[in-house]
Amino acid sequence: MVQDIRELNRSAVLTELMSLRPATRKQIAESTGISAATVTRAIDQLIADGIVCEVSEVVVEKRGRRAILLDLVAERSLVIGVDLGASSTRIIGSDLLANPVVAVELPTPSALGSAELALWLAQQAKSALGVRWGAVAAVSLGLPGAVDQVERSVSNAPNLKQVEDPAFLAVCELALGVPLLADNDANLALLGELRFGAARHTPYAAMLSLGAGLGVGIAIDGAILRGRHGLVGEFGQIPVGALGERLESFTTGPGLLARAAAAGVPLESPARLFGARDGDGGVDGATSTAELRADFDRALVTVLTAIAVSSEPETIVLGGGIAKSLVGDLGRYQERLEQTIRIAPTLTSAELGDFSGAAGGVVSALHAVYLTLGVEPAALSALPKTDLLTPSSIGRIFNQLIE
Repeated sequence: MVQDIRELNRSAVLTELMSLRPATRKQIAESTGISAATVTRAIDQLIADGIVCEVSEVVVEKRGRRAILLDLVAERSLVIGVDLGASSTRIIGSDLLANPVVAVELPTPSALGSAELALWLAQQAKSALGVRWGAVAAVSLGLPGAVDQVERSVSNAPNLKQVEDPAFLAVCELALGVPLLADNDANLALLGELRFGAARHTPYAAMLSLGAGLGVGIAIDGAILRGRHGLVGEFGQIPVGALGERLESFTTGPGLLARAAAAGVPLESPARLFGARDGDGGVDGATSTAELRADFDRALVTVLTAIAVSSEPETIVLGGGIAKSLVGDLGRYQERLEQTIRIAPTLTSAELGDFSGAAGGVVSALHAVYLTLGVEPAALSALPKTDLLTPSSIGRIFNQLIE
C-alpha cells in the first residue's frame, strides 16, 4: 500500500511538472495540493532515475533558500515520427521535449513489395538518426489508410496497398528493434497541428488531407477520435456520384486525373486544374476544366459539411498536395460552407506544411514514452508543453541537411 501511494505521488508530481515545465518544487506542491515534503521525495527519486534534472535557480526577493527550476531530462531518449505517403516519406526525430534533431524528406519507393518497403523504411529511419539511433525509444508511423489499433491491421489504403499486408508492420517493427506505433496519416497530421500548428488553440478541430488520397482526422477536446477499426474520418468512401462514384474520385490527385482522362480533358497534373482557364475544353468541348473544377468544388464543400455536422470542430485544417493549390480560395469555400450550415468552422491551412504528419508522429511517440515514465494518461492531450517544434525549426534542420 505504501509503495502504491508513493507511485501515485510520483506520477502526480511528474505529470504536473510536465504540464508546468519548467517548475519549482513549491509550484508543483501548490498546484497538486501534495505536501512539500512528499513532492521533494518524489522529485529526488525522479532525479535519481535520470528522468528529471535541476536546470536553474530562480531569483527571489525574500531571504532564504533559493528556488530551483526542474525539467525533464530531454536527452534521456529520442523519438521518431514518420509520415509514409504514396509519393513521399517524411521523418522527424526529436528529444523528449519535442526539440527536433533531424528532418528528412524522401521519395517513397512505392513499387517495392510489403516486406521490402518495410525494410526500406526502417533503414531510412536508422540512417536519419545515425549514431544516435541507440537513444531512440519509440517510432510512430502514419499510413495512408485506416489503422485498426486493436487488431493492428491496415485497410482502405488504395494508394499504397503494401501496407495492408500484415507482414508490413511486423517486418518494420522487427527491423527497427524498438516499439512501433501506427495510425492513419490524417490523424497524425491533426495531432501535429494540434500541438504545434494551426489548431493549437482549438481542441475541437479536424484535419482534411487532400493529395493522393482523402483523409480526415477529428479531435474532440484535444483527443483524436479513431473508432473501433480506425474508419472514423474515411469520408472519401462516401458515394456521391450518379454512378456511385466516391468522394475521393472527385477530390484526390488520382481521381482528378482519371476523371480528366475519361472526359478527354488534357490535364498534366492535378495542380493544373486550379490554374486552368475556363475555356480549356475536352474532346469536342464535351467537358471542360471548368466543369471538372466545379465538380471538385461541390465535392469539397460536401466533405467539409460532413466533417462539420459530424463533429462540430471549431477549425478545419487543410493539408496535402492539393490543399496547397487552394490557399487563395479558402475564403470562397468558407462562404459556401456558411451558406450550407449556419454555424460553420473556420477553414485554415496547415502551418506545418508537408511535415504535419511526421510532427504528429513525434507527439504520438512522445506520449508512448511519457506513459512509460509515469505520466498520467489523462494529461497527454496537452503534452508536450513546448514551442520548440515549429515550422521554422523543422525548416532550419531540413535545410541544413540538404545544403
